[in-house]
Parts: sequence; C-alpha cells; structure tokens
Amino acid sequence: MGHSQAERLAALRLARSAEIGPITYRNLIERFGGAVAALDALPSIAARGGRAAQIRIASSAQAQTEIEHAEAIGARLIVLGEPEYPALLAAAEPAPPVLFIRGNLDLFARSAISIVGARNASANGRKLAQSLAAGLGARGHVIVSGLARGIDAAAHKGSLGTGTIAVLAGGIDQIYPEEHRALAEDITEHGALVTEMPFGHVARAVDFPRRNRIIAGLSRATLVVEAAERSGSLITARLALELGREVFAVPGSPLDARCRGTNGLLRDGAVLTETPDDVEAHLPPLEASLQPPLLRARTHTQPALDFTAPARAASPRGRLEIDATDSSQPLGVRILELLGPSPTAIDELVRETGASAADIQAALFDLELEGLALRHPGQQVSRSSA
Repeated sequence: MGHSQAERLAALRLARSAEIGPITYRNLIERFGGAVAALDALPSIAARGGRAAQIRIASSAQAQTEIEHAEAIGARLIVLGEPEYPALLAAAEPAPPVLFIRGNLDLFARSAISIVGARNASANGRKLAQSLAAGLGARGHVIVSGLARGIDAAAHKGSLGTGTIAVLAGGIDQIYPEEHRALAEDITEHGALVTEMPFGHVARAVDFPRRNRIIAGLSRATLVVEAAERSGSLITARLALELGREVFAVPGSPLDARCRGTNGLLRDGAVLTETPDDVEAHLPPLEASLQPPLLRARTHTQPALDFTAPARAASPRGRLEIDATDSSQPLGVRILELLGPSPTAIDELVRETGASAADIQAALFDLELEGLALRHPGQQVSRSSA
C-alpha cells in the first residue's frame, strides 16, 4: 500500500529542502517513522545547533506545484518506501528519496541491465550496442541508459520493442540533448523516463554523476560499449561495482581512444562481452542484486564522488588526521573534534571514541541536522564547511 497524500507531499518537501540529502532523509524517516513527523520535528532539532535558518524547508505550495506540473505531462511521483519504488534502486544505498517517472511503471519490477558508452561512438560501436540491447531485451531484460548521444541512444533504440528506461539528469520535462526529444517520446510510449531532479531543472555537469548512480542502481549489471579513460561511463561502471553489481565490457582496438576505458575495465576483471549470451552466462541471481552492498575499502584511483547532499552543496575532499579526544566531553563534542573537512569512516570514530556504533550514529544524526556534520557514501562523515 502506498503512502498517504500528506506523507507523499511531506516526503517531497524533505527531498527538496536544502541540506537534506538521501542519507539524512533516510535517517529522519527511520527516527520519526514518517515524513510528516520528520518535518514537524526538523525545526526544533536544527535549532539546537543555532542554525535553523540554514535548513530551508520547501513549502507545501512548492511541492504541490511540482507534483501538479509533473502530472500534467503524465509523470508520477514515487516515494522511497512505496511498493512502486524500484526494488533494485531501493537496495542501492543511499537511494534517492523521490523519483518522477513518466511511462510504464511495470518495467521497474523486471530484470534490468544498463548499457552505456561513448557519446562520440563509432558506427560499429553503435551497431553493436543496439544489437546487444535487442538481444538482451528478447531474453526478458529491460535496458537502462542515459539518453545521451552515441551508445546510450543506440541501446534505447534497440530495446524500444522490449522495454527501455531512460534516466534523466534534469527534470522530467527537460530532455537533453534536444535532438533526442522524439526518442524520449518513443521511450515514454514503449518504456519509461525517470529522474530524481525537480520539475523544470535544467541539467548541469554536476548532475550527470547523480544520474549515473541511478542508472547503475536500477540495474542488475552494467555493460560498457566504448568508453574513453576517465569518462562518465566508467563512473557508472565504478558505481555499479560499489553497489555490488556485475560489470561487463566489450573489448576494442587499443588504437582507438574510445576503447581504452573498456579495455581497462577488462584488465580489472570486468566480464568480456561480445554477445547477449556472455551477459546471461555471468549474470548474478536477482536476489543478490537486491541485497544492500557490502562495505568495502576503496581501491580505485579516482576520488570518491559525493551523492549524499543536494547538487548545490559542495562536498570537501582530502585526507583526515585523527587525534585523541577527551572522554569526559559529550559524545557529539568529541566527534566534532575528530572530524575535519574530509570524510572519515564511522568505524574509525567508534574506535577513537570507544562508543558503540549505535551511539555514534545517534550523535551523528543530531550533528547532521544541526548543520555541523555531513554524511557521505560508504559510511563516512565529515565536518560541515558551513
């Protein structure tokens, strides 16, 4: 059974409020039992830190207007915790609190595989991506991609007849690139468009990694066809790995810069893929994808990306040096003394303070709402720079 209208409206208000990212949202819902109760409690909790003015809660009118505008073009608001919310994405912590979906909701209950790759893809790369999408679609899989030029567009076209999902970096009404507006309408007819971003939001560069995380989160596996080094497609592949999902890659010529990323993935253990059968043979059980990802040490050379705070909030990065704290001080004070502008593992705070994990989490929750701490993926936290 879905949430009540009041609960759905409150959830959207929370999701659209400054300084309320997916992790804070989840903690609020778990602590207070629902979005309405969390909204009621939020001002008094924030006031304890003297920073209530910095938590700008979206108004009911703003949230209602967004819902009405989305519904006017046939889109629907889906809140985390509702039965219609995609189960694979819900298991991809931290999951987006809200989604707007336009098209066939039933597709999100099916097995999904993402196909991503270069925007400036070769003719052969586009042809292969379309063929792989068609073949995987014929085997019952929904194809997920990002509506970009090149490989993304080819994957969508190859799976229009069997089911395809396009994840947008902007609002549900904002199609990018403009030349794919007709393709987006075809996808709406035969598949679905989905985004976490507000209605009317024009995508910026910072929004595309957030989109890529949804692509990976919706999918049991990610298949990369042509990707240069340090490309957005490699970010999607890395995010899939962090979520415990399988990664597949199509090999290419070492003379083609568009294949260096995919060949690198293969060297790092991605499954070599030439046909849909290669994917089917190595696809983990669906039940495995529905389990929350295991926490693991980051061994990648690229820096971790922050998807916990709203896109407008900057996330500091760097190395944290831990110092000893005075155990006679309140736990929240001791934690703040340990934190710096760069993320550190919550397990490290447990070791340094001697407090239980539950007590650390409770103290961090209060510090977060008071605007003094920022959560990051992978059970990490930093001191707020505000």
